[in-house]
Amino acid sequence: MFALKLLWRNAFRHRLRTFLTVLAITIAIVAFGLLRTFIDAWYAGVEASSASRLVTRNAISLVFPLPISYKDRIRQVEGVKIVSYGNWFGGIYIDEKNLFANFAVDIDSYLKLYPEFVLPPDQLAAVSRDRKACVAGRKLAERFGWKIGDTIVLKGTIFPGNWEFVLRGIYHGRDKTADESQMFFHWNYLNETVKKLVPRRADQAGFYMIGITNPSLASQVTMAIDELFRNSLAETLTESEKAFALGFISMTEAIVIAIKLVSFVVIIIIMAVVANTMAMTARERIGEYAVFKTLGFGARHIVGMIFGESMVITLTGCAVGIALTFPLARAFASAMSNYFPIFNVSKATIYMDVGAALLVGVVAGIFPAWRAVKIRIAEGLSRIG
Repeated sequence: MFALKLLWRNAFRHRLRTFLTVLAITIAIVAFGLLRTFIDAWYAGVEASSASRLVTRNAISLVFPLPISYKDRIRQVEGVKIVSYGNWFGGIYIDEKNLFANFAVDIDSYLKLYPEFVLPPDQLAAVSRDRKACVAGRKLAERFGWKIGDTIVLKGTIFPGNWEFVLRGIYHGRDKTADESQMFFHWNYLNETVKKLVPRRADQAGFYMIGITNPSLASQVTMAIDELFRNSLAETLTESEKAFALGFISMTEAIVIAIKLVSFVVIIIIMAVVANTMAMTARERIGEYAVFKTLGFGARHIVGMIFGESMVITLTGCAVGIALTFPLARAFASAMSNYFPIFNVSKATIYMDVGAALLVGVVAGIFPAWRAVKIRIAEGLSRIG
């Protein structure tokens, strides 16, 4: 306890300099934490993916549909437990700024495939009874102030026209990684309307979501499905849900790499700042270290003192930075909910913050400690006064 008290007093002997150093570390930790959280949010869909789910789409491109008749043939493949299907709808709510994911899906099978989307039984029953019913995530409903029974009108882009829905269910996420900013409605409602307006676009699905009995069968089932439709008019490409999500991220890989590099550059810069502070501190205390040596204190005591002060400064800044990261992340998530529905500070990010602070503290203390140990007593004493 005495040693810790001594280190604290020494670290804050020059209060202004130490305060500015702690402030710089705080800003660096906040920046590092938010950048790492941004990267986590970018990969949120990948982390939320299940090894028991596969995605089948048109082999040419995701924009080309598949016949709805494929679902019965896919269901017969050995290892397939459940098949759901849907279309990306791409509707706009009131204004183009109000972007959110909206899909036409087979709701009953879709929710069975995604147990992380929890919908109360009474609401699920109400959704099943109403062909114009839709289901919205908790965050999406809060964002627009929607309540059960509200009428929601989306302006179609892929499927032109004004589409009217009735909110019959609001789901919440079972896990933190569950996306609560999506909207689902009955695929049959979309298909029946398209049949009347554009018959050639009816009875088609944009994708199939497939639940398998065992994750170890993923490769086998993937090949079996694609082989089933080989040389057909609409060949398929089947992959794991994780690979499907990574396919979208790969389009922006350069951006992700740049953000990762910036996050590490921030730590390198703050390492230089703290190292400069510790070098100044060691230079000012050369006489004190010489006195310690005269009194019989060994190199390990002096090294411990210097590294201890460095750790006190960096860990103080780290603690304040981590404390500020959470409210700032919540504010960012609220402001950018259109683009990042999941923006949570993970435990891994906190561990990286602490690890970065420890690294900075150690590196910043190396040169001052080496210099203090190497200086001769006579030379150190000559600097007193």
